[in-house]
Amino acid sequence: MSGSKNKKEAVVLKYAEQTDHAPKVVAKGKGLVAEQILQKAYENHIPIQEDPTLLELLSELSIDQSIPEELYQAVAEVFAFIYKIDQELKNKN
Repeated sequence: MSGSKNKKEAVVLKYAEQTDHAPKVVAKGKGLVAEQILQKAYENHIPIQEDPTLLELLSELSIDQSIPEELYQAVAEVFAFIYKIDQELKNKN
């Protein structure tokens, strides 16, 4: 997830259904760190969702912290977006 402020920001979420109660923040950064996170995502064909409002809320969380319940709906929309892109890519191959 990235923001469009003057300084780039990124927050990386991970959800492992078998082990996680909710998605967790696994990485985050600003400036050069955010650019490196985004570059790794591009290199590994990981979808990026830009949502400055959600980014602001998620950036307040600590690494390895699960997202709070009040953000479930917004994060579910991000995961639905990623799932859709993943399915489209699988159908092309």
